[in-house]
Amino acid sequence: MGSFRSTVFLFVLCLLQGSNTSLVRLSDNGYEDIIIAIDPRVPEDGTLIEQIKDMVTTASTYLFEATEKRFFFKNVSILIPENWKNNPQYKRPKHETYNHADVLVAPPTFPGRDEPYTKQFTACEEKGEYIHFTPDFVLGKKQNEYGPRGKLFVHEWAHLRWGVFDEYNDDEPYYSGSSKKIEATRCSTGITGTNKVHKCQGGSCSINRCRIDPKTKLYEKGCQFFPDKVQTVKTSIMFMQGIDSVIEFCNNKTHNREAPSPQNKMCNSKSTWEVISNSQDFKNTTPMVAPPPSPVFSLLRISERIVCLVLDKSGSMAGSDRLNRMNQAAKYFLLEIIENESWVGMVHFDSTANIKSQLIQIKGSNERNNLLKSLPTAASGGTSICAGIKSGFQVMGEQNPQLGGSEIVLLSDGEDTSAKNCLDEVKNSGVIIHFIALGPNADPAVTVMPIITGGHHLFASDVVQNNGLIDAFGALASGNTDISQQSLQLESKGSKLTSDPWLNGTVIIDSTVGKDTFFLVTWSTRPPSISLWDPSGTPTQSFTVDSTSKMAYLSIPGNAKVGVWTYSLQAKINPEILTITVNSRAANSSVPPITVNAKMNKDTNSFPSPMIVYAEILQGFIPILGANVTAFIESNTGNTEVLELLDNGAGADTFKDDGVYSRYFTAYSENGRYSLKVRAHGGANAVTQNFRHPPNRAAYIPGWVVDGKIEANPPRPEVDEDTQTNLESFTRTASGGAFVVSNVSSSSPDLYPPSQITDLEASPDEDMINLTWTAPGDDFDVGKVKQYIIRISGSILDLRDNFDDAQQINTTNLLPKEVNSKENFAFKPGRISEENATHIFIAIQSVDKSNLTSKVSNIAQVALFTPQADPDENHDENYPNYRLSVVSLVLIVVGSVIVVTTILGITICAIKKKRNPSRPSTGF
Repeated sequence: MGSFRSTVFLFVLCLLQGSNTSLVRLSDNGYEDIIIAIDPRVPEDGTLIEQIKDMVTTASTYLFEATEKRFFFKNVSILIPENWKNNPQYKRPKHETYNHADVLVAPPTFPGRDEPYTKQFTACEEKGEYIHFTPDFVLGKKQNEYGPRGKLFVHEWAHLRWGVFDEYNDDEPYYSGSSKKIEATRCSTGITGTNKVHKCQGGSCSINRCRIDPKTKLYEKGCQFFPDKVQTVKTSIMFMQGIDSVIEFCNNKTHNREAPSPQNKMCNSKSTWEVISNSQDFKNTTPMVAPPPSPVFSLLRISERIVCLVLDKSGSMAGSDRLNRMNQAAKYFLLEIIENESWVGMVHFDSTANIKSQLIQIKGSNERNNLLKSLPTAASGGTSICAGIKSGFQVMGEQNPQLGGSEIVLLSDGEDTSAKNCLDEVKNSGVIIHFIALGPNADPAVTVMPIITGGHHLFASDVVQNNGLIDAFGALASGNTDISQQSLQLESKGSKLTSDPWLNGTVIIDSTVGKDTFFLVTWSTRPPSISLWDPSGTPTQSFTVDSTSKMAYLSIPGNAKVGVWTYSLQAKINPEILTITVNSRAANSSVPPITVNAKMNKDTNSFPSPMIVYAEILQGFIPILGANVTAFIESNTGNTEVLELLDNGAGADTFKDDGVYSRYFTAYSENGRYSLKVRAHGGANAVTQNFRHPPNRAAYIPGWVVDGKIEANPPRPEVDEDTQTNLESFTRTASGGAFVVSNVSSSSPDLYPPSQITDLEASPDEDMINLTWTAPGDDFDVGKVKQYIIRISGSILDLRDNFDDAQQINTTNLLPKEVNSKENFAFKPGRISEENATHIFIAIQSVDKSNLTSKVSNIAQVALFTPQADPDENHDENYPNYRLSVVSLVLIVVGSVIVVTTILGITICAIKKKRNPSRPSTGF
């Protein structure tokens, strides 16, 4: 048994390379199982499907050439919304769901903002989440502004698949180059163009020269780089793939390391081709000889959900109140989580399996209540997981003989040496397996099933007050329905009451939710006294009490009142365990609700490697900022670690203010499964940053220089990106699933260095240089470092590759602050050793109390000269009537002086003659 369990865990470790939900595989140089999903909010348009095909086909050829004949797109599934009309060409999906979409074709983040972007919040060389294209972009209506669709798809694919970043920077569009000129942030510097301010107002537009900002010594805000339409350089795709000549990624020879681009900042000044060449995709392939075939497309239309609950009722389920807790959670799922129009069946299993309910379509409360009657009442026997799964196949086969796309919710708490025997059948069935592991002994072999089928892996310990089992079932809302139809968890809380019999609290119902609001209370021994008041202080109607299952619930019809709801639960026995769970749906289908999604950066890990917790808070596609976000990580036996997550762009957090809150996790207490739950609370400080451009977005092309004249595109719709809309208070909780940790050691030496500083900035102040950065922690982002080592160099590569040999700055008086504090330090650089240096490059390394050192920070730079504007920027070539050359100006000035002098001379002479017409000469 021990050998088998170890083998299975090794198998799982091989499968679980990360928590990215993509199902894409690379086979014989071709990417397979790419999913492009059309959002349910997109109006039906058959042309859109054809344009997606055309975009991908063009992109495949471009990708093949751009990667030196290594990669192409082999097959692609297009997910079509259920609310589009059926078509004989459309098939039913299997493992393909919106949760696994690589590309979303969805409405723009804001009206008029059709910029393509990739949701990417992990480190360099790590995969992104998904690509967002708008329908207008796919339909080819935005080619002037963003370039050809196929080429831009490759740009975004590089973000998604290989973890590279952009080589332009709208926040820092210019820098002081070693050319001693003001340079546009770009790669490569061989791309030519001109810099101008393009403004439109009242129906008329003007193009003016760029002025110098006296503070930055660079071009003023609003100055843009207009590339020449005709170019000869081939790089780079990550700068502006819309240039006709650009067909390659920047490599080690062509890469511009000076530019303050995200690629340089995030990837330690490596070129995009260096990052791509280091990927597993690259290492697992060799260049092809023959051209690749065209992509093959599958059209898959979402249809009604088919789910079978496969529930363990073996003898081990009698312990720790597991059977009853399973019934509580299953009832919660049937009453609140599963969507109307879904088909649901039920199977029980121990050493054999029994079908307890064929598929029933959920129309309302009657069907839900009938399914409640089918839950198990007693636990006995052994455990045969495969028997339960096969009976589940039988139930779902009556509705859909193909099985593909159907779902099994499998819950088990025990070991089963035969579980491996049905892995191939599970994989080939097309059924999605969601596995809920209950307790510390749930069989590891089954962990493989959700991975190979695209399902959820969830875990609940026997610590009842953590509410893990109910949270697990709550995470099983359909990923294929419009978010406005999904049940969202607002609260999940529990407590083991001993001396104090009260569990009191509040839950906030904000205006984006309130429909079908559901309150659930559970207990371990006796029904408590339950009181609930709405925001106006009015007591609510009585809860429905299910004494057998030790639960009570209340459904509020229509939309619940917006505001703070107050609850008070009083235990009737000591000790007692009480929990409360609150769910709701969107109040208005046209207003996206606030949502929280949580995940770990890996699904498996080996001690002592750290992990990262992520929680993303959105309203639609708009990030929510300023929320208080807390992660609860529960071990196999119920030990819980609490972490405050931050969106500060430091430590584990890649981008500041992108709505993704992050933190390192290193507090491993034991081997086995862990579960993640996140709680988010938005109070007076929570805001949504309206109109903020997402990171990793496609560059907007302001126009082209053609035959020396600018042909401008309409200006991108601009608003004040600093505008923030205050949100009302809200609460959300979300399950982040389960992950597996191995090789945890009982010894506790200091294994973790400080986290890398990623936001170092430098600015000159007369003969001083001012530095700012966010303080790292002693152990990644916990505690306080002992000291900082600051080094400078005139060569960016020397500083990067030979940090320890670079000139060190005296930091004796620099006392480190607590983690996440803002650090400030000023120093006088003196002379640097490199001759002909044009910049001072600066980097920092942190040292903890055990003398462990961090990675070298991002490299900041300060120019040793005042950059000069390009001479071409001193005139406006598009307006010859208002243009004067330097020569012309000189001639005019000289001519004017001559004319004025001549007139003045004649006038003086005339006056003299008038005053003395016959004056005689005098002598001595």
